[in-house]
Amino acid sequence: MSAKVEAFTFSAENVAKAKVIVAKYPSGKHQSALLPLLDLAQRQHGGWLPRAAMDHVAAFLGLAPIRVYEVATFYTMYNLKPVGTHHVQVCTTTPCWLRGSDQVVDACRKRLGVDVGETTPDGKFTLSEVECLAACVNAPVAWIGDDFYEDLDGASMTKLLDDIAAGKQPKPGPQVKRQTSAPISGAKTLTKNS
Repeated sequence: MSAKVEAFTFSAENVAKAKVIVAKYPSGKHQSALLPLLDLAQRQHGGWLPRAAMDHVAAFLGLAPIRVYEVATFYTMYNLKPVGTHHVQVCTTTPCWLRGSDQVVDACRKRLGVDVGETTPDGKFTLSEVECLAACVNAPVAWIGDDFYEDLDGASMTKLLDDIAAGKQPKPGPQVKRQTSAPISGAKTLTKNS
């Protein structure tokens, strides 16, 4: 995959989506649509933002390109170089680390045969470490595509990657018997006996 892209424009479908997004913001505050438009451009371009896409978003919003670069380089959700079809982002912030994110990252390295920041030779998986994914109670957490996978350990991460590689769509959320982010041992309040 080449990181050099000379031109980018929104598809006709994405121009329509972008106009709907911009219309959600008050008159004169269209720059507030920057984050969702960068996401739209990244999705259109296969998971990453070349400079040409950032320049197009800047022109679309009437912003100086530097304003777009500042945002795109600050947030880790924007990829400034090509990533695999499945971008595996493992949280290694303190709550996830305390609950075993090192084992999750090691399972990814072993299963995928790449290190953090690398993409598999077939272009299917990119492995990244990220900061807090805001699901600390369900740590460790990985973000793949649009889904969060929680309560991971080495074995469940390996199974998750095996399933994705086999073309399956694993169930997002907790990978243990937990209802959303309720206590792992079950509800303690608001039960039928309360």
